[in-house]
Amino acid sequence: MAARKICLQHRQYITFMQRTKNTMRASLSHHKHHSKRCVATWSPLGTAFNVRANRKLNANQHNVGLFEMADMTSPERFAIAQQKSLSEAENLVRQAVESPTSPEIVVMFDKLSDALCRVADAADFIRVAHPDPEICQAAENALLSISAAVEKLNTCPELHQSLRRLLDNDKVFSSMDEESRIVAKLLMFDFEQSGIHLEEAKREEFVHLNEEVLVLGSHFIQGTQTFSEIQTKHLPDHMRYLFTVDGDKVKIGSLYADNPNDLIREAAFKIFLYPDPGQDQVLNRLLEARHNLATLVGFDSYAQRALRGTMAGTPENVMEFLTKTGDGLLDRVSKEIDIMKKTKGQYNYRDSEIHPWDPSFYMNTAKHDRYNVRGSGYQPYFSLGACMEGLNIIFSNLYGIQLDSVEPENGEIWAPDVQKLAVTHETDGILGYIYCDFFDRPNKPAQDCHFTIRGGRRLDDGSYQIPRVVINCCFPSPKLDAPTLLTHGNLENLFHEFGHAMHSMLARTRYQHVTGTRCVTDFAEVPSILMEYFANDYRVLRQFAKHYQTNETLPEEAINRLCASKKMFSAYEMQTQVVYAIMDQKYHGKRPLEKSTTDLLFEIQQQFSSLPPVHNTAWQLRFGHLVGYGAKYYSYLYSRAVAARIWHEVFAVDPFSRSTGERYRHQMLAHGGGKDPVGLVANMIGKRPTTDDLVQSLLDEAKL
Repeated sequence: MAARKICLQHRQYITFMQRTKNTMRASLSHHKHHSKRCVATWSPLGTAFNVRANRKLNANQHNVGLFEMADMTSPERFAIAQQKSLSEAENLVRQAVESPTSPEIVVMFDKLSDALCRVADAADFIRVAHPDPEICQAAENALLSISAAVEKLNTCPELHQSLRRLLDNDKVFSSMDEESRIVAKLLMFDFEQSGIHLEEAKREEFVHLNEEVLVLGSHFIQGTQTFSEIQTKHLPDHMRYLFTVDGDKVKIGSLYADNPNDLIREAAFKIFLYPDPGQDQVLNRLLEARHNLATLVGFDSYAQRALRGTMAGTPENVMEFLTKTGDGLLDRVSKEIDIMKKTKGQYNYRDSEIHPWDPSFYMNTAKHDRYNVRGSGYQPYFSLGACMEGLNIIFSNLYGIQLDSVEPENGEIWAPDVQKLAVTHETDGILGYIYCDFFDRPNKPAQDCHFTIRGGRRLDDGSYQIPRVVINCCFPSPKLDAPTLLTHGNLENLFHEFGHAMHSMLARTRYQHVTGTRCVTDFAEVPSILMEYFANDYRVLRQFAKHYQTNETLPEEAINRLCASKKMFSAYEMQTQVVYAIMDQKYHGKRPLEKSTTDLLFEIQQQFSSLPPVHNTAWQLRFGHLVGYGAKYYSYLYSRAVAARIWHEVFAVDPFSRSTGERYRHQMLAHGGGKDPVGLVANMIGKRPTTDDLVQSLLDEAKL
């Protein structure tokens, strides 16, 4: 049944923040004493995010538990929550095994999944985000215990047979609705992914290979983050002390890509990417173990296994998409490199050629020279509260939804500055809750991301289990005399994560297994990338991008310059992603590989990169995405192509159209992963997009 995958495989990260009446009164009072800060008038939502809350647990009041889960109040209570979850799961397993074949079998499986996810999903977030180490450890222990139980369920023959009987009964199966049929097939696929249909010896081999993949993946990630070392004597005196010196060695832990010194960047590139035989061996063993795992359960390659059910469908389709995109970019990238050469020639008259260690620095330099864009000049227009107001304006116009700041209950949040948002529809009421954990603190995950805490599903009484999600960001905290000010890049990230959150909030699937972002990877990113277009449209920005001191609206000319600067080298940046994605596909294709991973990457770079590869370097050994996105790294480009098409064909005419928003909500977002994703996209653009359609969408995005 692969309930562990049901709980954890599809999670995304979500952000929202809210505040209390006391906070609002305090902040308004605070503004009276800081007139320079409050020239702009903030709404209650804006106020909630422009002033840092400081809620504390009241030991004298009833503790409702984290996310209002009664047993998540202390490290000791986590074990109770875990045990209740496992006991409920045991009862549901018994029902599913003993019940006659009927559509209700799918409902029972989803209840089983929900019982386990209820604790596992929350624990998976809490273990990395809670400031109390003891609670983090308790959450980790609960997660491990539930994971072990799930592994046992994944190999339960009686449970597998119960589902198998349903799929084999044509009369019953054909009577089910589309979502139920899809969920049943997904559940069976998860079973087979775990090798349950294999004979005992092969099942044991599967378990061994799966454990090996996990261990090797962890080791590979660690290897991508280690320093490269070189004897100090091998570097000139004027260079060695620009890096970290440890005795007679120099340690280099990055590419120094934005260092203005060409020689420093070259040295860092060649040393940091120098082949590590141990890391190379780990990668080869990981790729081999993945391939063996896939062939054991009947696939020709790991890529074929990973792409089953995705929008792209097959490795052949992915490679066609990538190679056509790569070929179409070559001329455009050549022109962009000419611009880099011209820029470099102004600073280095001896060598104006662009080498692989040059683009980042000279792209940024060229952008500044042409457009004079500095992120700090835009930040006063993007106070966090103003950006939240902007999201509220968008969602109100498109969906009739309001983001309401609500006071969390005592013990509901894990840090004093976490805000809670109620997502409220004008007629349907509360659709869900978003917890906004936006501000940096020690040991907090550094990435912007969305977590599903509780997935939505239809309950037995006909009501709906409303979703709860977390959006995690690491913005600086508000100051006494100024709110948190975002860069435009921060704004894009915020809108991106709220795209995931709205997918979760607006989904109304019958089953939590396919709710919201619990869908295939190359579809899950479409709603979030689509939101980035709103963050770059002046018709949208002028509604909320107001200077926090003067209330001046961000000038249109300023945003035009910013957007133009971001597109200036978009073809080169896209080509880089194409190379990585092709590398990922080749590594996870049929084996044995014709060449070493280094030689294969060298060949790919020669064919699809406009810059020559560098001998004695092995970029792939630093590419950690090979673990998390094995055979799926193409998904970001694919999702961007789909999102671009939806934006330009549907939303660009009027980004505030209610009729368009309602169609997008009901014909795409509402279904989560419960319907064919390509069909959902077709609902929006009027046709099933072809590979050529998607390639052209990307090429149009990369125009100079």
